[in-house]
Amino acid sequence: RYLPNGVVEYMGRADDQVKIRGYRIELGEIESTISQHADVRESVVLAREDVPGDRRLVAYVQSDVAIDAAELKAYLAQSLPDYMVPKAYVVLSEFPLTPNGKIDKRSLPAPSDGAVSKNEFVAPRNDTEETLCQIWGEVLGLERVGVTDNFFDLGGHSLLATQVVSRVREHFNVELALSALFEEPTIENIALHLLQAELASADDLEMADLLAEIEGLSEDDLKNL
Repeated sequence: RYLPNGVVEYMGRADDQVKIRGYRIELGEIESTISQHADVRESVVLAREDVPGDRRLVAYVQSDVAIDAAELKAYLAQSLPDYMVPKAYVVLSEFPLTPNGKIDKRSLPAPSDGAVSKNEFVAPRNDTEETLCQIWGEVLGLERVGVTDNFFDLGGHSLLATQVVSRVREHFNVELALSALFEEPTIENIALHLLQAELASADDLEMADLLAEIEGLSEDDLKNL
């Protein structure tokens, strides 16, 4: 419906509302957005928990052509906030139906590893990023973590996020806000948070080490400091 201020408010059913990472999400709003893609005939978005403690949004799209997860994710990211962009995508030529002709959501398959959109691997560029990659790898049980990988795309959730915050405190003696990890869940962004905190409290010797580390940052990273 249209509100007096001109804003469109999506009126969904209560069972179309889910809560993930503290955000209340209207699944119908995501479905409406993804269905506007030229190659999508119909879509269904579900909140699945295929691994205990790892609840995530999964988008199912009906299409006659091949669409990869990265393309769909990039399309949705243009108009939806990060927490509403599904982490996995399944493309089907036809949706399973119930005897009544409705989409049988219970019969929709779990997404495969290839259905998850992944960034191109970017290796750590300094000691801070190297240590953070090791921390994430230990917490998530992964051998390799890139600095642009999204913590939650890799299987992270709120309980694992608290472990990351605890280990960051142990390694860097810096109190990382849990909200920082939720808002900017990549190694490169968290590394910038830590560098900013260390710069604010560094003495002369520490400052020299930090300046040497900063020299290894990209131009975009320097602009964010």
